[in-house]
Order: sequence, then structure tokens, then C-alpha cells
Amino acid sequence: MRRGRPGAPPRGTAERALTSVGPGLAAGRPEDEDLGERSRTARPTTESDRVEASRLWHITLSVSGAEAPLREVRRALEQLAHDHPFLLTSRYANDHAEIRYWEEARDLHDAAAVALRLWGEHRSTAKLPPWEIVGLEVIDRETYHQRIAEGYGPPPAAPVGVHPF
Repeated sequence: MRRGRPGAPPRGTAERALTSVGPGLAAGRPEDEDLGERSRTARPTTESDRVEASRLWHITLSVSGAEAPLREVRRALEQLAHDHPFLLTSRYANDHAEIRYWEEARDLHDAAAVALRLWGEHRSTAKLPPWEIVGLEVIDRETYHQRIAEGYGPPPAAPVGVHPF
């Protein structure tokens, strides 16, 4: 049995087009002027509009704390890489680590918020050390590639994986 409005397609089966509607007669404008305004401003969203809604951000997250056995740190970072498949590379020592990866987000604030939650949300599942975040860098894709091309900034994340400092 299907629920919903009669004739409406099931949820998720069709894209909805968003349109802008002018204030109309209530704002004291003639109806034909309102129609002209709506035809200029009302248009369905396109694929390019949706693509611009999110961007790629290069994240570098630095954590530090009390010393932990290197073997446990490595295993925990490998588990984090398994749980969070977008991790590019992790470097570690017995008292600090650096994690680099790409995040897709609408803006810098969203990307930073997700990055700041990463360590805490995976602390128990990956058995990460109880370290605190001591650094965060969030840059857009264009800035990352510009830095690489100009020869400064972090080198490209290769080799991919978990490595000691």
C-alpha cells in the first residue's frame, strides 16, 4: 500500500524543481507585471546548480596527547581509514598524528565541523588514543592544487595509507 497524495510519485523517484514566486497582487503590482517577473526569476534547478551546492575540501587534522604504543596507534589509524574510506594518508608517532583526507561539504564551516567531529566520533569504534585535536587546516580544492603547483604547502598525499613520521 502506498501512502501520500493521490497521483504524487513515491518519495525519491522524481526530482522536484524549485521555483521562485513573486509577491503578486498583494504587494500592489499589476498581475501582468507579476507574471513577467515570475517568468524571469522562476526556473527549475539544474544539475550545475546542485553540483555547486557542495565542494571538495582538503582537510589536515592534527591530534596529540599522552604517549601510546606505536603498534596500537597504527592499528587504530588503520581502523579509522577502514571506517572512513576517504582518508588519504595518516602519519603518526607515539604522541601525535596527522590525518589528511578530502571532505565534500557545502562550505568551509560545514567541512570544518565534520572534521572536528571525526576523531571523537571514531574514538571508541576505532579504539583511537584519547588525544585532543591540536590543529585543523581546511582548504578548498583549487587552493590545494595551487599550493602544490607553486611548490609550497604539503606534498600530494602519496603514498596513501598509514605511515610513521
